[in-house]
Amino acid sequence: MKLYRRMKAGSWIVLALLSCFGLAARAQTPAPSAPAAVAPAPVAPAMAQPLDTKAAAPPSSDDLVKGDPGGTMTGTVSDVVVSDSKKGLTLADTVNQVGQNRIAINFVWTLVTGFLVMFMQAGFAIVETGLCRAKNANHTMMMNFMVYGFGLFAYWVCGFAIQMGGVGGVSTLGGAAPLNAETSITVFGKSWGLFGTHGFFLTQGGTYDVAVMVLFLFQMVFMDTALTIVTGAAAERWKYVAFATSSIFMGALTYPLFGNWAWGGGWLATLGSNYGLGHGYADFAGSGVVHAVGGITALALSMILGPRLGKYNRDGSPNAIPGHDIMIVLTGCFILAFGWFGFNPGSTLAASGNGALRIGSIAVNTMLAGCTGSFGAILYMWMRYGKPDASMTGNGLLAGLVAITAPSGFVNTVGAAIIGLIAGVLVCLSVEFFDRVARIDDPVGAISVHGTNGIWGVISVGLFADGKSNYGGSWNGVNGSVQGLFYGGGGGQLVAQLIGVVTLVGIIFTISYVANFVIDFFIGQRVRPEDELAGLDIPEMGALCYPDFVLKPDQGARGVAAD
Repeated sequence: MKLYRRMKAGSWIVLALLSCFGLAARAQTPAPSAPAAVAPAPVAPAMAQPLDTKAAAPPSSDDLVKGDPGGTMTGTVSDVVVSDSKKGLTLADTVNQVGQNRIAINFVWTLVTGFLVMFMQAGFAIVETGLCRAKNANHTMMMNFMVYGFGLFAYWVCGFAIQMGGVGGVSTLGGAAPLNAETSITVFGKSWGLFGTHGFFLTQGGTYDVAVMVLFLFQMVFMDTALTIVTGAAAERWKYVAFATSSIFMGALTYPLFGNWAWGGGWLATLGSNYGLGHGYADFAGSGVVHAVGGITALALSMILGPRLGKYNRDGSPNAIPGHDIMIVLTGCFILAFGWFGFNPGSTLAASGNGALRIGSIAVNTMLAGCTGSFGAILYMWMRYGKPDASMTGNGLLAGLVAITAPSGFVNTVGAAIIGLIAGVLVCLSVEFFDRVARIDDPVGAISVHGTNGIWGVISVGLFADGKSNYGGSWNGVNGSVQGLFYGGGGGQLVAQLIGVVTLVGIIFTISYVANFVIDFFIGQRVRPEDELAGLDIPEMGALCYPDFVLKPDQGARGVAAD
């Protein structure tokens, strides 16, 4: 009986399976006489269909008026911008909001870091003023104050267009597409970008554009940094009208030219894609573009100006001319170190996407290099002269920060510490060389801090880049990460960096020297000897910085009189 029941149940299962297979086979074979299917009515794309937002549970107005101390009700689906209020929220609205939020994050990040770099101007001003004598304090401060205005004006008129007018857009800022016109020449069958042609007055060529404005502000404060470096080396003897003319020229042409070649899509940046030299000239935040250009221009001008009266004896030996306030010097160094957290991390031009989260690594690299730079300088001075030197320790900090500026986005913390330590020693050696061997007077050490260590920073990219950066998968149009010699990258990247150094020393120095020589011919670069001895505050500015103080007699003046 049990067997019969099992066989009966099994037969039903078999019949059911056969029926299923039959239905499946029938479904796969189209009916020969079936009428043509009627096309379904068009359905609106999903992106444009209204979304049901009930599941997102936006807070009610009654809940919101009670306050939100925990932050759990602020920023919900109710805050997404709706393009059509009648239709309501759609998927397209949501997706567009996500994209705009990413670009907004990058806008705000880039602007805030640009504001930090602008505040560095205060640091430069008081460092330079403190390292100069009290009788020139008003004059030195006024150079640092107005270099911002002169440079900004020139950069707005034409400098930005020359530098960034052909960059081809900036994806992290969502566009800047109007910056698409670059004048080029062909060299060995390859296109060499020379200068951009869109963006004059920030209107020409469609550059009245929100992304362009963000890029302009950030690049402008970098340009201002380069210009203010020169004022330190030429302090206490530079005629104010010549300073204004020279600064306008530098902001309009010299700085933008090298900036274009390195950052604006010019020929240095394409050494990798054109000739296989690593990723081309790589200068993450401007050891070369900003600091070396400023330092080399300062060298050219200092050679034209000559040393301050009383700086050298007849036998060529130098005399120390101490600054009047070491307290504000070191305060200025702290301000500059703070501003550098905008200078280097801000050069990602983003805080979201394309590897921008490396801003944390870049900030730590910056901090470490400044630290070890001050170590290198204080140890060198202590061992050589038996005492730590405050001004040189401050310059060591700045030298480490200058040197890490180019490699900050490409190296690890060990590399950053080594780069900074070398920079701290290098600035001391360089100051001694220019002071005693080359006999080029530099009151604040600007040539050594920014010129010498700017070049060291450029070279260090080709040595210490560890191949981990990967900003969006490529740099300067070459796939992969920047990799230096010490990390298996071969010599191509180092060669590209050295070509950048040769360009700085050869072309930028020559342009700067010729331009300032012409200014000297027509205007005169140097103040009258009697004004220099008396101090430049009254003759050049019309007022003393410290009118209530009785200034000590000028030691340099007595030395000149004795001769």
